[in-house]
Amino acid sequence: MPRKSPDTGKIGSDSVLFVDSSGWIALFSRRDQHHEGADRLFRRAIASRTPLLTTNLILAEIHRLLLHRAGSVAAAAALDKIEASPLVRMEFAGAAHHQAARTWLRKLPMHPISYADAVSFAVMESSGCTKAISFDQHFLLAGFHLYA
Repeated sequence: MPRKSPDTGKIGSDSVLFVDSSGWIALFSRRDQHHEGADRLFRRAIASRTPLLTTNLILAEIHRLLLHRAGSVAAAAALDKIEASPLVRMEFAGAAHHQAARTWLRKLPMHPISYADAVSFAVMESSGCTKAISFDQHFLLAGFHLYA
């Protein structure tokens, strides 16, 4: 497990990966165009025991999409798998994340960035995380890197 800085509580940028809903969905859905790439990225992260960071808003997106695509059993199973992983840390969005997300939305007004993505950027920023498993180019627009 990465060490947190005693002063900030932040996890170092090279030691954790943020996982966006597009990464999780691609992993869980064999029909997704990015499934093979997601499978490869997750296998590499797991093999190196890289901690994965995600948010409760990302879980809400995953659950909604899988609920409508594959039904309630598949949606619940995806949440169970994510929560069961010892490598996954869940960040619950709070007031500070909300304020930072609003700032992100103001910074990028010409792009269709969702509130969930803006909260993701806020979580990444506050955690010192610079890389994401995502197939969403908005992470690049926000100045983050995609795990490749």
